[in-house]
Amino acid sequence: MDVLTIAEAAQSTGWSPRMLRYLEQVGLVAPRRSEGGYRLYGPAQVDRLRSLKQLVTTYDIGPAEVAFAARMRSEPQLGSAVEEWLAARPSRVEDPPDADWLRFEQEKHERLLTPTTTSSPHTSSREYA
Repeated sequence: MDVLTIAEAAQSTGWSPRMLRYLEQVGLVAPRRSEGGYRLYGPAQVDRLRSLKQLVTTYDIGPAEVAFAARMRSEPQLGSAVEEWLAARPSRVEDPPDADWLRFEQEKHERLLTPTTTSSPHTSSREYA
């Protein structure tokens, strides 16, 4: 096998050309580029794409999860922060004072009832008070 274009690599590996661009963007594959800027996939990249396809299928995960795992490996501080968060026990006061709950509920309702200044496609043009 020589080098494959993105369309040929997509057909050969079962990924779409769009997904191959995404996989490159998140750093899971790095195809060479032609002088004209076209992506060229050699045997190593094609094998990598096929094994990635098998990995995500076998473990029912997405490429984004694999990309995040790779990022955790390359950024030790991120990996440590995630490990610390996972190991931490949630802390919550079992019986907070009534005044604290009342203040929390009042602040929550004030935030919900405050008109927003930006419009959202999910809200009507009228504001309700």
